[in-house]
Amino acid sequence: MKKILVYPNKVLRVRSKKVLVTDKNLLGDVQDVIEVLKGSENGAGLSAIQIGIKKRFFGIKDMKKKRIKTKIFVNPEIVKTFGEKSFLEVEAIDGGKTDFLEGCLSFPNFFGTVKRWKKIKARWFGPGESKLKEREGVLEGFEAIVFQHELDHLDGILFVDRVKRDGGKFYKVIAGKLVEWKINEILKN
Repeated sequence: MKKILVYPNKVLRVRSKKVLVTDKNLLGDVQDVIEVLKGSENGAGLSAIQIGIKKRFFGIKDMKKKRIKTKIFVNPEIVKTFGEKSFLEVEAIDGGKTDFLEGCLSFPNFFGTVKRWKKIKARWFGPGESKLKEREGVLEGFEAIVFQHELDHLDGILFVDRVKRDGGKFYKVIAGKLVEWKINEILKN
């Protein structure tokens, strides 16, 4: 099974190439992404580039159904956004609000706050048996955030770039606790 590339691997900065056809190679690569994502403990999404496949697609775990399934997005794009980009807040254990911390399988034990659209309209292709099938839909909340995160990967943009640009908070997990961390410490690699 393929392994997830970890920063500072230079492949993570490569812009992925558009997929033009469905063939055995693409279907095999899709299966690799599905298997690696399925095997990841905390992964919600995985772009092909994160396992060294320089093709423009990613998978997102679909947790709406009882059985977890991976949805594949080939040549994805955002065609419309709703509202403004902002830091997402979620309900805290104590009932209050807290910052949503975005993580990445290529940055184990690091988390940060990133400004994202909470609702997007997206277009993509799904791999069929013989050709790519065009799809379109509105994604909201967590699914919209994961879509944007994985789309960034396809352009060689990493979530730490967004944390830095947005002036977000950045953390590292040390001995099971979140410790505030200087973003420049990781980006110097």
